[in-house]
Amino acid sequence: MTWPIRWRLASKSLLACLAPVLLAACGQGGASQADKGDAYTLGLYTSLPIAWNESADIGSLLASDGPIHWALPVLKSHGEFVPLDTLAASDGTLPLPQDATLVLAQPRPLSPQENVALDDWVRKGGHVLLLADPMLTAESAFAPGDPRRPQDIAMLSPILARWGLELEFDEAQEAGEHAVSVDGVALPVNLPGRFRLLGKSGEGAASGKGGYAVATCSLEAEGLLADCQSGQGRVIAVADAAFLENPLDSKGVAAGKAALEELLHRTRMGM
Repeated sequence: MTWPIRWRLASKSLLACLAPVLLAACGQGGASQADKGDAYTLGLYTSLPIAWNESADIGSLLASDGPIHWALPVLKSHGEFVPLDTLAASDGTLPLPQDATLVLAQPRPLSPQENVALDDWVRKGGHVLLLADPMLTAESAFAPGDPRRPQDIAMLSPILARWGLELEFDEAQEAGEHAVSVDGVALPVNLPGRFRLLGKSGEGAASGKGGYAVATCSLEAEGLLADCQSGQGRVIAVADAAFLENPLDSKGVAAGKAALEELLHRTRMGM
């Protein structure tokens, strides 16, 4: 595990030296859920400023008194928290225990090796919460093209197709945050996408034919959420990441926390 990809590209040599310190700091914590005896390893792979603040210089990034994203304590509360900079270790495997949960929150495009490692890990029993936003609405301090800027458009077609999904976006929809009910919890969304089921869902696992989806998925909330079973693992995919923005009001934070907890709970169901 090393530094987030956007910083590693911007200042590779210096950040490589500081990475162990930062990862140790971001991985600290554990808390209420862990104390209850139901702790698990939770990995985070994201381009969003959750484990690290969105800072223009390394000094600000290292400052311990900087603002903390509301989602970070929630993620840490479930047990061992592991921020990831790659989904494929040197041996080609995903660097998390098989019984862990992986949160993919608006990640950068995955390499072929990462797609293979992720698919294999899920089919062997891994559980994934995927937030894939086709039109990210969160503001950023960095201009388009800056490697430190969060991924504006989710580009995950290969792994989504592997699971029998396609991410669509309606350009005619009006912008503005609104809530969509998911499992009785109000999920804040803004310019969300929707998933579409591809044909031959789940047939790849049985037939072994190339191009056939290996997962069996069902859609909810008009395609906003996909619930997929792939081998022994599970994927909960949401076609929006607006609820992970950092609202200024406590009501918005509370709504985001409730949504994140419910999605994590659903992702772990059956384990």
